Amino acid sequence: MTEQNSVTQTQESAGSDPLSDSPLAAQLADEQRRRRQLSELKLERPAETRVITVSNQKGGVGKTTSTVNLAAALADHGFNVLVIDIDPQGNASTALGVPHSAETDSIYDVLIDDLSFADVVADCPDVERLSVVPATIHLAGAEIELVSLVAREQRLQRALEEYQRYRETEGLDRLDYVFIDCPPSLGLLTVNAFVAAKEVLIPIQCEYYALEGLSQLLNNIRMIQKHLNPVLRVSTILLTMYDARTNLAAQVVDEVKDHFPNEVLEAKIPRSVRIAEAPSYQQSVISYDRSSTGALAYLEAAAEIVRRS
Repeated sequence: MTEQNSVTQTQESAGSDPLSDSPLAAQLADEQRRRRQLSELKLERPAETRVITVSNQKGGVGKTTSTVNLAAALADHGFNVLVIDIDPQGNASTALGVPHSAETDSIYDVLIDDLSFADVVADCPDVERLSVVPATIHLAGAEIELVSLVAREQRLQRALEEYQRYRETEGLDRLDYVFIDCPPSLGLLTVNAFVAAKEVLIPIQCEYYALEGLSQLLNNIRMIQKHLNPVLRVSTILLTMYDARTNLAAQVVDEVKDHFPNEVLEAKIPRSVRIAEAPSYQQSVISYDRSSTGALAYLEAAAEIVRRS
């Protein structure tokens, strides 16, 4: 018997399976462990409604994707969640399966014509406890129309506060989380979002120049704090498009943590085909493929946001 055959027979008799030591097996085992940890968590409702603006004037960082999937993940965890879409593109409305044609009453009518949230809010068709205030194409001209209106910076804040009073009067459950999806700019729509919120969540992609342009966003937040909303703060940094196989991703994580040591979530959103596919089916990744790595990452990030309240 040759030495090679002897080794082979020894491995077979020991029941060795080379697949059990593969990277894929390790990944599956890790995901099972994380899912088990999630299922054992006891997440408590916040003492009051948390209003979170999701903003980054840089495009392509996963802003709307994160808004939609964090909202769906929190609803999945059992919380009452509202998404306010103030991006004229209406991508958040599309991703959550809510009609937003030009004829639909929307956030535009709330901001410009003083319509109530109660008149425009719609339930997400495939996620319980998740509602949406949709955006339509009319919102593209709202920046100009807002300029001449009274209290132009506070119109979203007042409408949201009125809606919360309405829910209380009607005996509806209190909202636990409100997410405001901003356009990729720093105009009056984004200012309205900053004034209406107490927290800002900034998605940052794990790519070169990740922090480029953030200084302007942070300066605007400081101006809002000084003149319009002193309680506003950057509470959360979410790292998106993370690829653990690259050194660049690890370097970006370290750099972002150096700048925001207390705000960065441990949960990172990976590059994922399922996350990219879900909006084309007008679904969050939680509904589209709950078993996917992307859905798991958003469920973990949502749980971490709850625990940080």
